[in-house]
Amino acid sequence: MKKRILSIILAAFMLLAMLGATGCGGEEKPEGGGQNNTNNGTNNNNTGGTSQVDASGVRTIRIGTWFDMYYTSQHQDVYDNPEVSDVIIAEMELENMRKIEQEHNVRLEYINLTWNGIQESLTTSIMAGRPDVDVYLVDLQFGIPTVLSGFATSLEGMELAGTDVFTDNVVMQSLNLGQDDTYLFRSSLMSSIPNYLLAFNLDMLKEHNLENPQDLWDRGEWTWDKWQEYMVEITDTQQNIFGWSGYWTNMLENLVFSNGSTIASGPVTTVTAAPTIEVFEFIFNMYNTWRVARPWDESNWEVNNNMYARGLSGFWVTADWLMGEQGGGDLPFEVGVVPWPVGPSGNQATNKHGSVGGNWYMIPRGIDNPRQVYNVMFDWLNWYDYDREIAEDLEWSRNQYITDRNFDYAMMMALNTGFDIWESLGLGDGFSMVEIMEGEKTASQYAEEVRNVIQDALDNFFG
Repeated sequence: MKKRILSIILAAFMLLAMLGATGCGGEEKPEGGGQNNTNNGTNNNNTGGTSQVDASGVRTIRIGTWFDMYYTSQHQDVYDNPEVSDVIIAEMELENMRKIEQEHNVRLEYINLTWNGIQESLTTSIMAGRPDVDVYLVDLQFGIPTVLSGFATSLEGMELAGTDVFTDNVVMQSLNLGQDDTYLFRSSLMSSIPNYLLAFNLDMLKEHNLENPQDLWDRGEWTWDKWQEYMVEITDTQQNIFGWSGYWTNMLENLVFSNGSTIASGPVTTVTAAPTIEVFEFIFNMYNTWRVARPWDESNWEVNNNMYARGLSGFWVTADWLMGEQGGGDLPFEVGVVPWPVGPSGNQATNKHGSVGGNWYMIPRGIDNPRQVYNVMFDWLNWYDYDREIAEDLEWSRNQYITDRNFDYAMMMALNTGFDIWESLGLGDGFSMVEIMEGEKTASQYAEEVRNVIQDALDNFFG
């Protein structure tokens, strides 16, 4: 089913390009405000589209989802949400909705299109030039092909460069799929930190007269070469202590990003690209040349990472939930976290930190005045009026990271995620670093071996 839908998306884009489809015209709409910029569309992304406006000039902006959303113009009471838990927050959201209706002269409604229905809508209605809704909430598995097929409106085209979605991310964050323009956005609020950081035993480093990696990062000196030096210095196989012991999946994802590369971020795999090969080579050397990594144990996934709690690892993978599960502030040594070191092909200023997931908003191609739609969505998601302390409860996550400095690195990484879907392709045993870690294949050999496996999976994903 998914493959058929994605095939329709790609075919539809080609048809649109041939026909030069511009959608159907709508009535003139009142200007909308929002987010310190009253631009409501003077660029070519804002003409000739569709919209729904009643006789009194009120525009209805529709959000397409596969579940019920609260609170919109369809709701008059906080208990319209049968699962409301925080009445004070609910009242703020409802009051904000009434304010938006007055300031923007709009109604904001959601339409539950269902999981399958929203995927069908993304193809058929946009292809016809009359999108069913003004903004879609999309899961990346069908949002990515939609964007890559040219069915979305770019944020840059709405003259949003220099605004919160690209700068401070107090309200909104964006996701670029490696294209010139950016099409996906969502609230920047978080309930926990989703990233996997590089953790270290600071007491162990001090015993070896090694500087805190956080200080090196702050000076732009935390590199693969420096990390290699640290791991070599720490490793003492006689005492069963290794410089590194951790999950290869998280290590691979983050090292690829730290070297400015990806494996599967578009229709064509980059697993054989030079920066990706450099990652494979670094991992090969960790396990086989420098022998600073604890040998991989295929029989026990957890033991590959949690040996640090016994003081037997210098560096390992961590996250807030791993701190809570495997050990953090309760350990007899100080735990620090730091972004992954910068590779030879990477750039600290531009590197991404972990792959993003979840649901994202997208304004479809063919909508009239998409900037007004964006402004309404911005104000709707900004019900807390820029005061994140009201809306965001990260106390548990902050506590797991022990120190404010640790937490600040985690937050920085969470706001600078990248895009790579190799873990979502169902590769299974068809792609694993174990052969490299065990020295059975060189980096180049393995990259060539798995190229077709990954490419076939991408072909299936993108239709």
